Amino acid sequence: MPPTEEIVCTDDDCFLDLFENHYTYDVPDEFDTSELSCPVCGGTDCLEPVEL
Repeated sequence: MPPTEEIVCTDDDCFLDLFENHYTYDVPDEFDTSELSCPVCGGTDCLEPVEL
């Protein structure tokens, strides 16, 4: 099963608090949250993965 990651946006001006990112089987091992952007505010340095 491809990994799913929950990600939070920490930007105070953004109304999005959490989203899920569903990966495919071919995602590179070195890919991480720093290469994503918030789907609402577009920020890149405000995203943090949820650690359970």
